[in-house]
This record gives sequence, structure tokens and C-alpha cells, in this order.
Amino acid sequence: MRRLVAENRLGVDDLIWPLFVVDGDNVRQPVDSMPGVMRYSVDQVAGAVSEARDLGIPAIALFPYTDAALKTPDGREGCNPENLVCRAVRAVKSACTDIGVICDVALDPYNSDGHDGLVQGGRILNDETLEILCQQAVVQAEAGCDIQAPSDMMDGRIGVIRRALDDAGFQDSIIMSYAAKYASGFYAPFRDAVGSGGALAGDKKTYQMDPANSDEAIHEVALDIAEGADMVMVKPGLPYLDIVHRVKSTFGLPTYAYHVSGEYAMLQAAAQNGWLEYDKTMMEILTSFKRAGADGILTYCALDAARLLNNQ
Repeated sequence: MRRLVAENRLGVDDLIWPLFVVDGDNVRQPVDSMPGVMRYSVDQVAGAVSEARDLGIPAIALFPYTDAALKTPDGREGCNPENLVCRAVRAVKSACTDIGVICDVALDPYNSDGHDGLVQGGRILNDETLEILCQQAVVQAEAGCDIQAPSDMMDGRIGVIRRALDDAGFQDSIIMSYAAKYASGFYAPFRDAVGSGGALAGDKKTYQMDPANSDEAIHEVALDIAEGADMVMVKPGLPYLDIVHRVKSTFGLPTYAYHVSGEYAMLQAAAQNGWLEYDKTMMEILTSFKRAGADGILTYCALDAARLLNNQ
């Protein structure tokens, strides 16, 4: 009876698995602050993605752990067609043609300042950053990335990236915008996973959103849709379920929530201490995103959730 009257249902098709790539050979390197999460070398990433594909997960999102020697003030490694992400995309697409690949568009993995944009005198250079982001999106599309996901929160970036992709012949490349991305304390384990936390000078409050604001989120999402976003995302997820609901109700566009690293780490820590039952609590959290209106969820729990859903 509960199944018959359920108002919302979580399925494997709702899951997107974020994973981290690192240089080296035959590497599966644990991320200390995210139990159960690994960094994979390029020769290992296709095998990991094949497991996700076999579980029915429709898409993965790739993030690089960039060597410190490649990080520069201009973030130029992000535009290198042979960078870690581009090589990983090609490896995944060569082995798994039937799973979607999402790539981050932002400079924080490549910027020696740890910021999502270029920095000069402690100030983020919005327009100069846009030029680099366009180059980054194009090289990722050339490598085979299906969905470009700008997470930088620079003003006007969706419009210029859309034009750059179209001009380069990638009219069918999809843009999933991090349209309402908050300046949050829940990102710390992710920054550890990509190696940007130690480099970060200051904070990101001048370009990421104020956690106190919700009307601003609607304004930001509207701007990105007008510039050509195909999908929009709210990040973090769990503390911003009201924003997920407002965005979906207001625009009706495919809306995604990011169950971020800090949320995942809290769940894992509580479960490992015996304070919470991991499977039960994980599924409750993921279902809450669906109830709020999310069409899909980026979550480090994707493999665990998919196994449970497939066994129901």
C-alpha cells in the first residue's frame, strides 16, 4: 500500500555519480575526509565508470586533483586539451559510450589562488575569467564531454560559453548551470579531494551566494536560463531544499541538487560511529531531494543507492 500511494519515488535514473581523477598509473587513492570515495588514475577511471553504468546510473561528473606544479595564476591548465580531465573523458568515452559525462567549468582546480576565477590584487576578474572558461568548455567538449557544468558563478558566463560551444561546432553540447551556488561551509571535503583547499586565499563570498537569500537564487537562475542554460543546479542540496522547490516550481526546467561532500562526510561519520543507520538515512536524504522537486541528484552515495534500488 505504501508503494501504491507514494507521491515521490527515487530511481537509479535520478543519480549522477561525481568522481575524482588523479595523475599516475594504477591509482585508487582514498580521500581521507570522504570515507568510501576514491581518486582514480586515468587507467582506472573507465573501470569505475563501467561499474556505475552496469548499475544503471545514467551519468557521471569528473573532477581533477591537479598537481600543484600545474597550478598557475591564470589557470591555463584548464584549457590544455591534454589535461587530466580531458584524458579521463576520452578514456571513459572509449570504454563506456552509453553513459553521460559531465565536466566542471571553473578554474579552482587549476588556479594557484584556489578561486573559481582569475584574481588580481585580491579581486576576482569577472570578464577576464569568462575568456578562460570558454576555452575550457570547448576543450572538454572536444574530448567528448556531453554536459558542460559551469560552477564558477561569474556573471554572464552561460551566455558566452553557449556562444563559444556553438561557434566551435558543439551546438548539441548541453549546459548544466550551477545557477544557485551558495558560499557554504559544506564544501571543505571536496576542496580536499581536488587539492584546492590549501591554496584558497580568502573566501568565495564575493561571487557565491549568501546563504540567507532565496529571492536572489530565483534571480540568478532566471539570468542563466535567459543566457541558454539547459539544466540548472542548486548547491548545496540538503540545507537548500526550499531553493530546489522554488526553482523547480518557478521555472519548470530540469533542476538538479548536489548532495555535496560535507553532507556526505557527515552521514558517513555518523554511520561509522553507530549514530545513524547509513542505508536507511541515505535513502531518506535522497528521497527528500525528489520531494523538493529535483529531477536528479549529484551524490557520492550514487553507487550505494543504485545497489539498494536495484535490489528492491
